[in-house]
Amino acid sequence: MTGLPLGNLTSQLLVNIYMNEFDQFVKHGLKAKYYIRYADDFVFLAENKSWLEGLIPQIRDFLKERLRLELRPDKLFLKTLTSGVDFLGWVHFPDRRVLRTASKKRMMRRIVLHPTDGTIASYRGMLGHGNARKLEAMAMKFAH
Repeated sequence: MTGLPLGNLTSQLLVNIYMNEFDQFVKHGLKAKYYIRYADDFVFLAENKSWLEGLIPQIRDFLKERLRLELRPDKLFLKTLTSGVDFLGWVHFPDRRVLRTASKKRMMRRIVLHPTDGTIASYRGMLGHGNARKLEAMAMKFAH
């Protein structure tokens, strides 16, 4: 899937079609109960760490052999829920969701450099999906 611009609506559709085979493998082959995927990012949740560790070679082999994709070792993490799950720009905890530090910095830089109505509306919409009221207030100060 190298070269597909994921911001393009067609690319978002195509990645879902392409990754459907992986979704089916996860559901029927691995029997994973808690699995989340958005485009080519995915998360598995389980209470058993060794079960999760055992998934890694199976997932690596499936992606390589069937879809010609590779897991990036620098993007593979086994963590506890209490330390938060970093997924799609947010760090998810059992009771809240906070914006990833790099996402915060990128947002603030963009608001300072290009404070258009569209940029501000986009970030306000994004911030509404997490625990970010203070951050939203701070960003709006910089926007005006």
